[in-house]
Amino acid sequence: MNTPETHPHVLFASAELAPLVMVGGLALAASGLVKELISQEVNITVVLPDYGDAILSSSGFEETSSWGLDVPDWCGPMRARRGSAPEFPDIILIDRPGMARPHPYVDPLSGEAWPDNADRFFAFSAAIAALCAPHDYGGIAPDVLHLNDWHTAATVGFSASLPPTVLTIHTLGYQGVCDAWWMGRIPHQSWMFSWYDVANPLAAAIRSVERIVAVSPNYAAEILTPEAGMGMDYELRQRGDALVGIRNGIDATVWNPQTDPMIPRKYKFKSRVRGKGEARAKMLERVGWTETGAAVIGVVSRLVDQKGIDTLMGVVPYLASMNARMVLLGSGLPHLTELVRGLAADHPEVLAAELDAFDEPFAHLIFAGSDLFCMPSRFEPCGLAQMQAMAYGTPTVATAVGGLVDTIVDADRDLAGGTGFLTITNDLPGLVDALHRAVRAWTSDQHFIGIVERGMSADWSWTGPATQHVEIYQELSR
Repeated sequence: MNTPETHPHVLFASAELAPLVMVGGLALAASGLVKELISQEVNITVVLPDYGDAILSSSGFEETSSWGLDVPDWCGPMRARRGSAPEFPDIILIDRPGMARPHPYVDPLSGEAWPDNADRFFAFSAAIAALCAPHDYGGIAPDVLHLNDWHTAATVGFSASLPPTVLTIHTLGYQGVCDAWWMGRIPHQSWMFSWYDVANPLAAAIRSVERIVAVSPNYAAEILTPEAGMGMDYELRQRGDALVGIRNGIDATVWNPQTDPMIPRKYKFKSRVRGKGEARAKMLERVGWTETGAAVIGVVSRLVDQKGIDTLMGVVPYLASMNARMVLLGSGLPHLTELVRGLAADHPEVLAAELDAFDEPFAHLIFAGSDLFCMPSRFEPCGLAQMQAMAYGTPTVATAVGGLVDTIVDADRDLAGGTGFLTITNDLPGLVDALHRAVRAWTSDQHFIGIVERGMSADWSWTGPATQHVEIYQELSR
């Protein structure tokens, strides 16, 4: 139990945690926050679905105990497997028939979502609720429960006696919407799940938790509007006093050019010319290009509609006139993959793309070796890649949405404080204009050096954001 001399015991529930289970930004954000909370001596237990050996075989998880969980009959037998993994001393994996898959959310063969995702993650939520019970009833009795996104949101419907609960909204783009009959399987306040004619677990959590965290201050403001609220704006306005925006951070033990083993030469600001130069040479060699003196624009992204990949590809015909080339690493939706592949085949002199799978060492090389980085997102709750790029001395060109606004200062609007370039309009003309401005700055050495230095010297770590989370935990557990 929490005492005045100790931090509260936090049960942190997520569908992903890097490097154990990694699909996207949720994994990196969860991992970075948890590791920093541990360093700040927070007593934290992480609970994840047990996706099986296809995902977890190389995780380093070592089980120390296991026990059955008291969950509704429809869930089937469920067990908690408690143990540890490198950097995470207290992890619980939730084992259940049908939970193990080669990918957490989608069938790798079809690219479609698993048809039983509601069943899998509602059951996972029931298990989370069971873990909140007292020790005598098979739980671990946490002082605070921290839920992340829709995969854990249904927890609020499986117990009338949860501890004070935090919900982090990493994105409203996925809400876990499912058939209304699912409300019949919710034992506690099932009406909270009702959203028009369907069941919505994220809506239920928004309506009931004690504190809601959006992953950047600007995103917290955006989601109160119909334009960005994705149907949740009314619910969020009703809970305005509970909503706070806390910027995500990046893991400085992983994304740091001074210590990064994945780049040819480690560097800091004063040694960046040589360090970035060697990374650039290796990157160009990998994609089969020779040095031409053109600016290299890096892109590391999931190929999904949110990321504005179709808009980005509209830039390709303009690259030669900008004296720029683009290196892209990404994977995702088939139609966007084929769009990029086709343009790379038609314009091999200005677009090089690797699309088959995410390659982390190559991602590090792109961050280090590029002159500029581009994020043309339609919406971006926080974004991590722009902070990773700036930490490596690579200013970001981005649309003026969500957390990109919180982390990038436009260098043309603030000559003394700029760290990158934001679009004036979030469309193709706006992106072309911002890239033109960025490439012009790149050719103006002194102005660009200041932009690079400010980005590299900023504190993008999890230290400050984690401290804000600790304050919330302390407040809720008093």
